[in-house]
Amino acid sequence: MREDGAVVNGSAVSEGAAVRVGFVLGTSAGGVGRHVRMLARGMTERGVTVVVAGPAATEEAFGFAAAGARFTAVEIADRPRPGADLRAVARLRRVLAGAGVVHAHGLRAGALAALARAGRRQRLVVTLHNAPTAGGAVAAVYGLLERIVAARADLVLVVSPDLGERMRARGARGVAPAVVPAPAPAPSGRDPREVRDALGAGDRPVALTVARLAQQKGLDTLLAAAGHERRPLWAVAGEGPLRADLERGIAAGDLPVRLLGDRGDVPDLLGAADVVVVPSRWEGQPLIVQEALRAGRPLVAADVGGIPGMVGEAALLVPAGDPGALAGAVARVLDDEALRARLAAESARRGAALPGEDDAVDAALAAYAETGA
Repeated sequence: MREDGAVVNGSAVSEGAAVRVGFVLGTSAGGVGRHVRMLARGMTERGVTVVVAGPAATEEAFGFAAAGARFTAVEIADRPRPGADLRAVARLRRVLAGAGVVHAHGLRAGALAALARAGRRQRLVVTLHNAPTAGGAVAAVYGLLERIVAARADLVLVVSPDLGERMRARGARGVAPAVVPAPAPAPSGRDPREVRDALGAGDRPVALTVARLAQQKGLDTLLAAAGHERRPLWAVAGEGPLRADLERGIAAGDLPVRLLGDRGDVPDLLGAADVVVVPSRWEGQPLIVQEALRAGRPLVAADVGGIPGMVGEAALLVPAGDPGALAGAVARVLDDEALRARLAAESARRGAALPGEDDAVDAALAAYAETGA
């Protein structure tokens, strides 16, 4: 990497070099960064020149340059910082000078990219991957950023219908569904009995959740549900800022919940699970739901965001934040073998029809064409 942060396959590139597509992203710990890398790789393989602008940590985590893109470090924070934001806008304006299309991922990245391209004929596409789940000042800032994106983007791609409704209400000129596929699944390499034994489940059923330990994921609801329905081992794979709080809640209630930490064997965990549980306050197109569908596992999930459209009849849907309903739905799946088999069959059917990486690249290129690029 040069002092100015530009990288391409380990080599230096000049800012403002002619590019076809410029991707912009902010801080990412997972899904957004993987999605941008997938698009960058797919487009470069098709002969499209791509530049990616984002925090230096995202290049370290996702390797955009190794995927064939040009990467330039632009520090985009996860919350407003006026001085840093002004510097990011100025840097984006230089970095993306030759882009015919700027495709920003996330609301803050989209708003900064919109300001950076002011006065230019570049097309701006913004993919919104998340919705606000907090109120107060955070929600007010989120609303301001939404209005900037709605006013300035040529097209807003959304991961759920409710996000589309929000952006249309803000005055967005064009809104369309985003295609955000999960990576191709790895095969399960271990016998389910072996995995269950390693989890300490014994003869108990396993209710599996894969989620970052964060407020959006509704894990407080899961803990309360585990207090209602104590038969299964509630296994939670993932890490995050709420670990200590969750550990205290599990200990205080002597709950049958095990925090597994980050895991590299999710396909094995899915193979051992009797039911996959998604208690989130909001989700768009969650990777774990796609993985569960491809694995043919029955689901119990919160009726929020993009989940209903993804799962169809493959899940029992419950209101978000209702531990009694969540526990009751899990109990129904565990108690009713015919229901469990029906959900599993529908899950496998829907999983086989999910879009793949080529579909996502096709959809993005079609979106650019729709803007007149």
